[in-house]
Amino acid sequence: MNEFWERSKKFFYRHKIKLAIFMAFLVLWLFCLPKNLFEDPTSTVVNSSNGTLIGARIADDGQWRFPEMDSVPKRFEECVLMFEDEYFYQHPGFNPISIIKAIGHNLTKKSRRGGSTITQQVIRLSRKNKSRTYAEKVVEIFMATRLELKHSKKEILRFYASHTPYGGNVVGLETAAWRYFGIPAHELSWGQAASLAVLPNAPSLIFPGKNEQLLLEKRNSLLKKLKNKGRIDATTYDLAIAEPLPQKPVPLPDVAPHLTERIRNEHAGERITTSIDRPLQQRLNLLAERHYRQLKSNEIHNLAILVLDVETRNVLGYVGNSPSGEEHANYVDIITKNRSTGSTLKPFLFAALLDEGQLLPRSLVEDVPTVINGYQPQNFDKKYMGAVPASRALSRSLNVPAVRLLREYGLQKFYNKLRKMNMKSLNRPSSHYGLSLILGGAESSLWEVTESYASLASSLNHFTAHSSTYRTNEFMEASYLVEEEIDFGKQQFDPPIFGAGAIYATFQAMYEVNRPEGDENWHFFDSSQPIAWKTGTSFGFKDAWAVGVTPKYAIGVWAGNADGEGRPGLTGITAAAPLLFDVLDALPHSGWFQEPFDDLVEVDICAQSGFRASVFCDDVKKEYVPTHGTRSGPCPFHQQLFLDASETYRVNSKCYPLENMVAKNWFVLPPTIEYYYALANPNYKEMPPFLENCSALENQLMEFIYPKANEAILLPKDLGIKSQDIVLKLAHQQNNAIVYWYLDDTYIGKTENFHELLLDIEPGEYVLTAVDNSGNRIQQEVQVRRASED
Repeated sequence: MNEFWERSKKFFYRHKIKLAIFMAFLVLWLFCLPKNLFEDPTSTVVNSSNGTLIGARIADDGQWRFPEMDSVPKRFEECVLMFEDEYFYQHPGFNPISIIKAIGHNLTKKSRRGGSTITQQVIRLSRKNKSRTYAEKVVEIFMATRLELKHSKKEILRFYASHTPYGGNVVGLETAAWRYFGIPAHELSWGQAASLAVLPNAPSLIFPGKNEQLLLEKRNSLLKKLKNKGRIDATTYDLAIAEPLPQKPVPLPDVAPHLTERIRNEHAGERITTSIDRPLQQRLNLLAERHYRQLKSNEIHNLAILVLDVETRNVLGYVGNSPSGEEHANYVDIITKNRSTGSTLKPFLFAALLDEGQLLPRSLVEDVPTVINGYQPQNFDKKYMGAVPASRALSRSLNVPAVRLLREYGLQKFYNKLRKMNMKSLNRPSSHYGLSLILGGAESSLWEVTESYASLASSLNHFTAHSSTYRTNEFMEASYLVEEEIDFGKQQFDPPIFGAGAIYATFQAMYEVNRPEGDENWHFFDSSQPIAWKTGTSFGFKDAWAVGVTPKYAIGVWAGNADGEGRPGLTGITAAAPLLFDVLDALPHSGWFQEPFDDLVEVDICAQSGFRASVFCDDVKKEYVPTHGTRSGPCPFHQQLFLDASETYRVNSKCYPLENMVAKNWFVLPPTIEYYYALANPNYKEMPPFLENCSALENQLMEFIYPKANEAILLPKDLGIKSQDIVLKLAHQQNNAIVYWYLDDTYIGKTENFHELLLDIEPGEYVLTAVDNSGNRIQQEVQVRRASED
């Protein structure tokens, strides 16, 4: 052993310089390759769910350079190896025979021959701007051998195919396949693969009309070699040489341009496989173009469509804007931009009220003129129904009932619900929006609104399919990434926001009662499959919305002008809903939602009022309502009246024999509600009048309609006129009553049947009194001031 060490020491001492040089050479060889062989910026490439290209954006350096390929198509591999490096799988990175032949050729011929292997060419491509000298060739060989040790042959071939220039600003096989043939690389024919195999050898050949004969000869020579080597048969060869050469580069697919641009901003330089259904996307593009042509006649130039998969929350279709041209900002992705929500949030309030038992689906809600702290909401048609079933108020998108219900439910409470639904656009305090929140006082995007509707549907689906449970993270953001699985959280028995029963009842209201009476546009919305849908129109006719859900799909549509210009007729029902239903027809049938019986309870409902039946309700039917509906109170509008024997007059024990009285259940509304309800419902039966000498015992026979309590009367700004006419209105439950009006104890007139009185009045504070012919009296303070006064 000692002798061995002594000999070794002598050897190392004698050859220490050589060994040092060798070790330095070895270290240099081991670390000669950079960490990343290629650091060139790449194009953003977007594929549909089946891997087909639907869009791309050029790299930052102005080159069309797709991200590296996962694999090299077999046909191209056969062609490029036969043309460039036939012994690729046998050599260690360089081919000595090819190098010797190249040197001999260069010494005896005027033309130059490289003799480089594909591995050497990969090194040369990575070492940009290096001169092509013999010294550089030595460096390439040196680094090529290291590359062979570090990477497999398949990886090296993939590097070559991904980074080889193909003429102009086209880099890489996949890019070239799309630019020159309009197909992915794995679909290249033998003739196409051969053309692209010879192009890197002289990429300038690709220019249209230039050197086409030379390119043809090179391609056909390669194909003939493939046939002679037995790689292709004679028939394949004949078909391949008959194929045309590539001409002018063709445009890349741009099926979803706004989504592609969004991905460029969020995943620049990456190859992204989206959840987009390419055939559906193409259908949506056609629908968008068709509806744009219809809308632009009214100078409506922009629209957007979003289709989500309810179960996965994946994006299936994404039309960010119409093909309107740059002068109308068609480049703006409307889907991600916040716009006034219109009435699209009303279903969420309806569901919240149902879920907490403050409302039943068909309960009557007030629809009368309303002023709340100076805020006076109005229905779209400027009319009032007096009282209307809650489900109908939702389906007809009545504004006044919505505002009154929001005040009853609580603004802050509802705002908190919306925030829990992941509506991040509501980034200001609830007081900033006020009660107008429910009518479009807030802004949100089509992306947020549609995903919120999808979350409601998904929550209901999960409840009925998974043993009446919910998921903690149901209201999650949608995704366009096909491989991204959303974490919906753990299962639990308590609903995260709304119970399944409330959601189902909301969808039923949005589906069953959604036909606007008398609307000539309804024929647009006939559909062969059911959908729960809601429209919305922002103030000033600037935004038209239509959002709908089925058990499988959520559809969001917006129409308007990107610059915010309003247009007459720009409403959800006329501008957005027709497109919504055309999109629905393009989707597979979904059926309807399963009824969540575990979150429903059967109760007796008063058919006329929609409330829980009281002892005075004659027409009672059983209905399933959300579980907490049992908390709601009995019908407040049915009461027992006592009539005379002929059932013509009301009586009481002071004026009529008790034994002759007839007890009768009657549907009675408060005076103001009754006033408008009777106008809209001709079948409404007012209470019979009192028999002569029988006094009215009720406390609320009369009620002022205008002015309301605590409401100031505003006169137009002072135009030199001292006083101004106003119209006083009053509702009385007795249709034959005579009302005498007084202002500060001064008699000002009387009214019969319709109690409206024209009065010339000056600014000031007054006491208004009304007395009917039976001595019933109401009184309130009235303030009159100019509109310019603070």
